Amino acid sequence: MNRLAPVLMCGFRPFFLLTAASAALFMLVWLFLLNGWLPAWNPPGGIILWHAHELMFGFIAAATAGFVLTAIPEFTRTSGIGGKALLPLLWLWLLARLVYLLSAFWPPALGLWPAALCNLAFWLLLLRLLAPRLWNDPGRQHLSFAWVITCLGLLQLGFFIAQFTAADALAWIRAAIGAVMILIVIATSRISMSVVNGRIEEGRPGASAPTDSYLARPPRRYLAIFCIAICSASEFALGHNSVTGWVALAAAAAMLNLLNDWHVGRALFSRWALMLYASYWLIALGYASMGAAWLGAPFSPSTGQHLLTSGAAALAIFTIMALAGRIHAGLWLDRRPWLPLCAMLLVTASLLRTLAGMPLAANAGMVILSLSGLLWAFCFATFLYYTWTTFSGPREDGLEDCSEPQARNGGGC
Repeated sequence: MNRLAPVLMCGFRPFFLLTAASAALFMLVWLFLLNGWLPAWNPPGGIILWHAHELMFGFIAAATAGFVLTAIPEFTRTSGIGGKALLPLLWLWLLARLVYLLSAFWPPALGLWPAALCNLAFWLLLLRLLAPRLWNDPGRQHLSFAWVITCLGLLQLGFFIAQFTAADALAWIRAAIGAVMILIVIATSRISMSVVNGRIEEGRPGASAPTDSYLARPPRRYLAIFCIAICSASEFALGHNSVTGWVALAAAAAMLNLLNDWHVGRALFSRWALMLYASYWLIALGYASMGAAWLGAPFSPSTGQHLLTSGAAALAIFTIMALAGRIHAGLWLDRRPWLPLCAMLLVTASLLRTLAGMPLAANAGMVILSLSGLLWAFCFATFLYYTWTTFSGPREDGLEDCSEPQARNGGGC
């Protein structure tokens, strides 16, 4: 246990490491399966469902857990969550990944039941750790996190029920994409004001500055959340038709409207602000692409869905891990060039994945898709390489908590 103590010091430490590792590993396994470089393996529902499920409820779920386990104690001014309290969550996450892999080898009657039980237990335990803090917080300003986590758990339950009943399991994955986009809007609205207004750069990530030039305005945020939710509901209930297409375009317009909050001049042009700003753009472009496809454009709605998942979600997760991970590990921000370069590569990878689904790239679709996946996996593998010591080792200042740095260290690396 002593050897694991630094890793278990804060919730973000093990789960951000798992986020980066699973992103790289799951993508590489997927590419190897697509190209026939791995032995035949066919879990219940097939490899496409496994790929979609594990990136949504493996990679993104790990990132969500790492963020909320660190941010919610800070938002609600309650004690940190670490140590032995994290072990059941970690084991459930790891076991859920393992039993889905093994489901191809045991009797069909057992199927995905073990994976369903482990995954649902993961969400229930996460809520058990967080819901009392959110509910007891004066004003309950952050209760939306509990609702989104509950929604993700219910959508995953729907995925497994669909698998057991031979229904459309991918419909539940697509609905979960909308929940993740809402979570990104909720989470980044709380981070972006510190980023754009320079509090993190100044070494005061929790300070309040009277000269703020950027304010995340609730009406615009609520409109974006509402439109995304309606789009997901329409797609789930009505499928791919013109109504869903127009609602998707409304979601894109709402996200573009939300971007107006960011247009504050030079303050926007720091690497941290631009990375979060770009994730909002990718959400807008994703819904615009989906809307166009449902209204008759000659490409699949999956092109827009990949802009949302491999683009917006991946870039937002990468940025938040780089920001929150460093700050709560007791270090100021990493200003080395690898970080913005990887952010640009993630955007490039998502655009290539979109191009791979276009008719004009039909002859080279698999090559482009493979290149996109390799770039994507490379970015998260690079993140793991540069942050392994920070997230798995003791704090440089000797503290054993999740507090921000106690003194400026120059912001080097």
